[in-house]
Amino acid sequence: MSSDKQPLTQLRTFRPPPVVDGTDADRTLGRAMIAAWQTDGIFQIHATPAQQAATERALAASRAFCARPLREKAAHVSDLTYSGYVASGEEETAGERDGSEIFTVCPDIPADDPRVIEQWPCHGPVPWPSPDYARAMKGYMAALGEIGHRLLQLTALGLGMDDPDTFTRLTVDGWHHMRVLRFPPADATSERGIGAHTDYGLLVIAAQDDVGGLYIRPPVPGEQRGRNWLPEESMAGRYEHEEPWTYVTPAPGVFTVFPGDIMQFMTGGALLSTPHKVRLAARERFTLAYFHEPNFNAVARPQADADPGEYIHYGTHFTSMFRRCYADRITTRRMDAEGRLKVLDRLREEALHTA
Repeated sequence: MSSDKQPLTQLRTFRPPPVVDGTDADRTLGRAMIAAWQTDGIFQIHATPAQQAATERALAASRAFCARPLREKAAHVSDLTYSGYVASGEEETAGERDGSEIFTVCPDIPADDPRVIEQWPCHGPVPWPSPDYARAMKGYMAALGEIGHRLLQLTALGLGMDDPDTFTRLTVDGWHHMRVLRFPPADATSERGIGAHTDYGLLVIAAQDDVGGLYIRPPVPGEQRGRNWLPEESMAGRYEHEEPWTYVTPAPGVFTVFPGDIMQFMTGGALLSTPHKVRLAARERFTLAYFHEPNFNAVARPQADADPGEYIHYGTHFTSMFRRCYADRITTRRMDAEGRLKVLDRLREEALHTA
């Protein structure tokens, strides 16, 4: 089997402070983070012992779930929310089936919540396989949510913004979610885990096991990165077979961090959404991809010299991205049958009126 691993570079690894309060040290760290993203497209942060313990619990629970029979796993799918199980091959990138097996965890909203009763799209309970799995995932997401908050504050300071909460104002009661991904061993016919793409949100924080398989595309001078939030400029499959791609060597006790599409949009391209892909390895591989996101009804706008008509309504954006991926999923079919997109239109208009 072929290998396209490039000569490995040492990723910058940072240790965020417990509290970000705008000190000179915070601004210096923020600038170093920005420089790493603009050079490498990615950096790492050290995990504390408590964060690493939460990661290990989440990985162990995920391995146990994925070891269950397919029929049992496939029962954990919701028709209200895109949380739940995704079988290998169910998801595609640029028209090709991906090898990943996924459990998606979106905000766990009780059935009697007013938003669920009012038929807000994508809102509802997570179809948890067990209480133990729910505890492990919620514990991990809580740990990463706190990290995400500080990283966004450091990002604002690193970009020279006076207000460290420029981004975190959008993430109050954020639509934070995650994807547990299991990759099977490569076989003689395929090494494809996930095709090249960028992620649709604000900030991605990921943990991988010791197997490895993640490749990222660093910023390339003069290269135009598509505006993936626009249907006509999807990044799916772009540059899949064009160098350079950097292999991200697994390292113990760290999280990898890179910007998503909304960060590119809000910074006017000062920070680019990082293309990435996954190649299958000789062994089974697990990774936890956490997305630190705006509130479902938040309106994101570019931060400088922008057309005031430019905006991303996060709920509309999230719903569109998942409908693009899962056009035939039961969640999408119910959304269409019940006219829930009309509710989303109303939410967007109300948000734009008050933003």
